Formats: sequence, structure tokens, C-alpha cells
Amino acid sequence: MKLRILLSITSILLAFVIAGCSSSSSGKETNGSDEKNEKTVYIGFQKFGTLNILKANKSLDQALEKEGYSVKWTEFPAGPQLLEALNVGSVDFGHTGEAPPIFAQAADAPLVYFANEPPNPRGEAIIVPENSSIKSIKDLKGKKIGLNKGSNVHYLLVKALEKEGIKYEEIETAFLPPADARAAFEKGDIDAWVIWDPFLADAELSTNGRIIADATDLAANREFFLSSRTFAEQNPKVLDIIFDEVKKTETWVSKNPKEAAEFLSPQIGMDAETLELTLNRRTFGLEKVTADVINDQQKIADQFYNLKLIPHSINVEDASLNK
Repeated sequence: MKLRILLSITSILLAFVIAGCSSSSSGKETNGSDEKNEKTVYIGFQKFGTLNILKANKSLDQALEKEGYSVKWTEFPAGPQLLEALNVGSVDFGHTGEAPPIFAQAADAPLVYFANEPPNPRGEAIIVPENSSIKSIKDLKGKKIGLNKGSNVHYLLVKALEKEGIKYEEIETAFLPPADARAAFEKGDIDAWVIWDPFLADAELSTNGRIIADATDLAANREFFLSSRTFAEQNPKVLDIIFDEVKKTETWVSKNPKEAAEFLSPQIGMDAETLELTLNRRTFGLEKVTADVINDQQKIADQFYNLKLIPHSINVEDASLNK
């Protein structure tokens, strides 16, 4: 009897220890609780961008620390995955291209547009292997094209096909995140790849991938900074601090692309030459989202709905910060 009691007590204690060591699926340590710390700002970022510099130099952490906040950074392979995290409350703030917020809003994600960069059409492109017989967009008919579903380049592909009179159904899409698409591109498993910088620059320099079209005259390719509506409404001062720090940092980057590339290289595991190419063709000029930008987003949303890429029509203005 005493042995059975002792074993029962031991089992209960062990269960408590295991529970106390648990962590959430998003990678945040929770100490047995899934509740987020109200004084922590959860920021999602991708492989490359101004947020990468802010994370590395800790300037944003320091600015927010003065207001009593800490920052928890989480990296995502692309915008759609980042906004999925925002949708379930794992992330408060992050950055993506034009298309991911549209797919996310169609999935009822509680996001709001906060700020955006100016158009950057040279920062995304459709590329083919060096010795490919594909010479132009017209040659893509019937071909297999790799891209990250719901990402910015999804719209570039739609507009490029439309310009040449090719129906979306007349090409085969292979939905792959950047790393998998790069592998498929090098093995010849896809005929073309629609991709953004710095993965684009890296493919150009290391595989001699050949650009058949970038987004010039096809898509604006803006970068957006987004937040959950609840976080935006409850933390306007935090958003203002983020805006100021992003703007200061990108002003420095625009004037010092070589130094910025050398600083970022060890942070993100890409060579400085690739990053310098990316920065030299990037546009800068952070601004708060305007009605004209929302209208541009609405055009993208309408086209995606007409192509049945999103399940229902959306009103992009519903995701405006001041709505």
C-alpha cells in the first residue's frame, strides 16, 4: 500500500515538472501558460529587410525598452506563413509584400495595414535556367512554374501571363517556399521560378539564372508593415516607435548599401555581394498607408477573386488602420 501511494505521488510530481517545461508551438517559452506577455511585442520577420537590421543592431529593442517593452523576434520563410501566425495571435507585427495580406484578409485574419515602402518592381522577377529554351513570357505557356503560393510574386505571375494573353490555367504551378523552389530550380524540376530579392539576386549570381521579366510595368511590388487590429488600437505609441526606427534605419541603408550588405551578411547567411545587388536596386521611402495604396491593393484583390484564387471578394479598406 505504501509503495502504491509513493508511486502515485511520484507520477503527479513528474506531470507537474513536464508541464512546467512545456513551450508553445510558435517557439515562445510559456512556462506552462499559453498567454502572451502584455509588455512584449511579438514581431515576425522574413529572410531579408529593414527589420533584420533592427533585430541585429537591437536599436528597436532599446527604443521599446525605454517604454517598458521587450521584443520577441520570430523568422518566417515568407509572408503567408507570417500572416498565419498573426491570424492566430502568435505575432503582433510584421512585414510582407502585396499579395499575402489579401489572402490573409480573405481568411478573416484581423490585420491592418500600417505603413509601406514605395514600389520596387526590380526586386522580383521570373527567372529561368541559363540554358533554358524559354526566352520570354510567351514561352511559359504549358510550362511548370515554381512560386510561393499567396506571396507577392503570385500577382506578378498573374499580370505577366495576362499581358501576353496566356490564361492562368494554361500554365502549371508548383507551390514551393523559396528554399524548396531553389532546389527544384537547380534540379530542373520546374521550368521557371517567380521569386523576390534577395533569393532572386542569389539565384542570378550563383546559378546564372536568367531574368525573362521583372515586375516593371506589371506590379508595384510594395513591402507592407502590418499589425493585428487589436494590437494597433491598443499600442499606437509602439507602432510610432517602430515606424521611426524603421525609417531611420532605411535612411542609413539607402546611403550605405555596401556597409549594410556587409553587416547583414553574417546575420542572414548570405554573401555580401548578393545583398549589395539587392540593396542597390531597391527603392526606399517609408510612408503611412494612403487611400491610393489601399485602392491599388483592392485591384489586386479583385483580380485574385476573379481568378478564384481567394474564396470570396474582400474590401481592402476594412483593413485600413483608421477604419
